[in-house]
Amino acid sequence: MQIKSSGETFDAIVVGTGISGGWAAKELCEKGLKTLVLERGRMVQHPVDYTTMHLDPWDMPNGGKTPAKVLAKYPKQSRWGFNEATRHFFNKDEDYDYDEVKRFDWIRGTQVGGRSLIWGKQTYRWSDLDFEANAKDGIGVDWPIRYKDLKPWYEYVEKHVGISGEALGLPQLPDSLFLKPMDLNCVEEHLKKGIAKNYKDRVLTIGRVAHITEGSKPGAGRGTCQYRNRCKRGCPYGAYFSSNSSTLPMAEATGNMTLRPNSIVFEVVYDKDKRKATGVRIVDTETKEIIEFKSKIVFLCASSMASTSILMQSKSEAFPNGMGNASGELGHNIMDHQLGSGATAKIDGYEDKYYSGRRPNGIYIPRFRNVNSKSEKVDFIRGYGYQGGAGRSDYRTMVAEAAYGQDLKKAILEPGEWRINLLGFGEVLPYHENKMYLNHDKLDKYGLPTIVFDAEFKENEKLMKKDWIIQAQEMLEKSGFKDVRATYRDSYMGGGIHEMGTARMGRNPKTSVLNKYNQLHEVPNVFVTDGACMTSAGNQNPSLTYMALTARAANYAADELKKMNL
Repeated sequence: MQIKSSGETFDAIVVGTGISGGWAAKELCEKGLKTLVLERGRMVQHPVDYTTMHLDPWDMPNGGKTPAKVLAKYPKQSRWGFNEATRHFFNKDEDYDYDEVKRFDWIRGTQVGGRSLIWGKQTYRWSDLDFEANAKDGIGVDWPIRYKDLKPWYEYVEKHVGISGEALGLPQLPDSLFLKPMDLNCVEEHLKKGIAKNYKDRVLTIGRVAHITEGSKPGAGRGTCQYRNRCKRGCPYGAYFSSNSSTLPMAEATGNMTLRPNSIVFEVVYDKDKRKATGVRIVDTETKEIIEFKSKIVFLCASSMASTSILMQSKSEAFPNGMGNASGELGHNIMDHQLGSGATAKIDGYEDKYYSGRRPNGIYIPRFRNVNSKSEKVDFIRGYGYQGGAGRSDYRTMVAEAAYGQDLKKAILEPGEWRINLLGFGEVLPYHENKMYLNHDKLDKYGLPTIVFDAEFKENEKLMKKDWIIQAQEMLEKSGFKDVRATYRDSYMGGGIHEMGTARMGRNPKTSVLNKYNQLHEVPNVFVTDGACMTSAGNQNPSLTYMALTARAANYAADELKKMNL
């Protein structure tokens, strides 16, 4: 292997440009560190590279539907769902494939901005109910931090992100610094009142989302949400938070960032005499050259599986089983969120009501199971929440066999009946046997080993899902909805798009990979702040926690570097 030296040394290297990588870049650059940001995918600039941002279905062939011959190239990536308006932000499986012992839906975005361009934007703080859960239940390892450690960093990132939501004062779901909430529609308000009337432990609210609903925020001129609900195409207004519209422009504005796309990091280089990392090695996807870049500190933010893969490939005399893997936990304890299934229903009496715009958000029912000693006893641990919403449309009126001509036009113009959906969103426990590993006998087009997944939901997750289906039906029935039906959907690990846990934080180097500041126990100038660091999964969407952890770790690293401790 011929290795080309870049010939310069940076203060910091950040691997990945998604939510975690963008925050690492911003914080390190603003602290004055000359920072190299490496992205395995292509360049995407805000907003000029959002090529479909203004297209309507009639502007695209086949109404935007992806042809079968093209879809065949995305057998795994298409599991989450995309069309011709968003396909360019998803990987081709033939370029970045992986293997599954058991089905694992690993959805990736290989471009500058990563999945921050296509994420669901639901943003929730964690509480000590989450950070203390492992210790309380005797599962996995204890988090080395608590809510008080992260609270100021939640506040710090929220001021930049811009989170729309409603304050509730719930101990299990701390409030953020909110912009004005989006509105519930009349049927969602009906359910909210029904839940308040029939339950003391449950509440319905509008989702908490990373959308600017008033004022403006830092970044590339971010504006307010236009209620287009075309977020996954890239928002030309910068209304929803992404690396491209916020953190990367802020990093670039310092003059300290060097951004290099088309650069697959596959190894962190280690100096056994200094007991430090000295940089990283990449494959240039365009030239296939192997290039080494040097730095004083390294932040791995490539996504939980990709960051762990880099550590696994970083083998040396000091680390024969992968960098930082003395505990043997690297690649283990894969978690996600289990979702799908719940209940659907319809309601009469609101035929004269409708709504304006396309709200890029839904309703949220926070966790109420196993919250405290007063909680109803159930046959599983941890808990779940609900996401969903109500709407008024019915495609069946447009495809009825008898409808054509004037009858069809009339049917299209008449709104359908009101329907509502509640979908569960539950915590997954950290099982050591849920793992990923590398197959060095099967190399990809860049000469790198294939990632293999072997993970599944277990009994606790199945019992939890059974309960949330029952409770969803009960809440709808008690609130006066009709035609209440359970909905079932098979779900698989990875399908929640919140894969995490493969390089977990912990107090003991013998049972964890990272310490309380996201440093490798064994290599203190290497930090991992993406989903790999998570010690448990909670039931809330984790992206806000990734941001807070990253900002905290980056500021700590910059301070320690100035003190010459790294």
